[in-house]
Amino acid sequence: MKLVTAIVRPEKVNDVLEALYRAEVRGISISRVQGHGGELDRVETYRGMTVKMELSEKVRFEVAVSDDFVQRTIDAFCAGARTGEVGDGKIFVTPLEQAIRIRTGEVDQGAVTPVVK
Repeated sequence: MKLVTAIVRPEKVNDVLEALYRAEVRGISISRVQGHGGELDRVETYRGMTVKMELSEKVRFEVAVSDDFVQRTIDAFCAGARTGEVGDGKIFVTPLEQAIRIRTGEVDQGAVTPVVK
């Protein structure tokens, strides 16, 4: 099992959700985050003052998947989030030691996106 974490542009959230749905990836957590990656610093005017904006608004997706779903999850994130411009985001894949579905008590593979049949 793996935990796939993706940081994407806020305006691409619906495209990413659609791509994940088409890939049959379920069990998604979404949160709003701020961060700084390869984007250039920008300067904005706020209440008459010039302010250097260093953090960008992003959306963080977390999806626990079985090993068979890792590549299709990555592909869905790339298809839904890519604009070709700096700031499209990142995807991180980390090992997941254990997963438990609280409602049913299912563990590991049974608690995450199912194995491909």
